[in-house]
Order: sequence, then C-alpha cells, then structure tokens
Amino acid sequence: MSQGYNLKFDKMRENNPASNQDASSTEANAERYVTPGTTRNVCFVWPDGKRMFFNYAYLIAAEFDPTKETNEIRLEFSSHTVTMKGYGLEALFMDFLDHVSRTITARDLRFNISSKTNEPFVFKITISTN
Repeated sequence: MSQGYNLKFDKMRENNPASNQDASSTEANAERYVTPGTTRNVCFVWPDGKRMFFNYAYLIAAEFDPTKETNEIRLEFSSHTVTMKGYGLEALFMDFLDHVSRTITARDLRFNISSKTNEPFVFKITISTN
C-alpha cells in the first residue's frame, strides 16, 4: 500500500481529491520523511560528494553528548559506528529517535549559520566498522 494513501483519503474526506499539496511539500522537504513507513534509510553526505547510507532497522543505539563545546551524536549500527559533530544537534538526535532523518550533510565550518537559524549544523561525520 502506498504511504501517501492516508493523505489522499484525507483529501477525499475534505472533498478536495485533486489537491496537489502533498507532492510539493514532499519535494521541498527531501531531508526528512513526510509520513511514517516501514523501510527507512539514512544517508550521510560529505562535502566532497561521498555518500553512505544505512537502514534504520540496523540502528542499535544512539548517544547524544551536549557537554562539550561541539555537540556529538554517536550512532551504533550493527556493522558500523557513525559519529557526527556539530552545533545544535539535539533536534537531530530526536529526529533519529523517530526515524525521520533521511539525509545528513556535513558542511564546512565557515558556512555555520545555525546560531541564527536554530537548525542543526554538522561539520564532521566519521564512520568506522565495528
């Protein structure tokens, strides 16, 4: 069954089945999943374009450490450990708890505007095998 089925059903109940609102919001928000689903992956992207993704089904544990100047999130997958460093990462940690983060992109520190926008800013992603 399509994950967008409930959205279309709701539109029919509202007597507006031709509305195209959910398609535009899906395209605009490609970094997060719009609806809950069964198969979820998270993709990590480095500034040089390298990418690696993991399935949420293999996420065993996650740890958030806000005690340092830069926040740190450690994700334990069954085969790898992913460590992210950045600023304002508590919201990102909660997204991992709910399995809604789809793409995490590391950016150069000189582009840090998270203090003005209150958005998470990841500047370092490290992946090691267990």
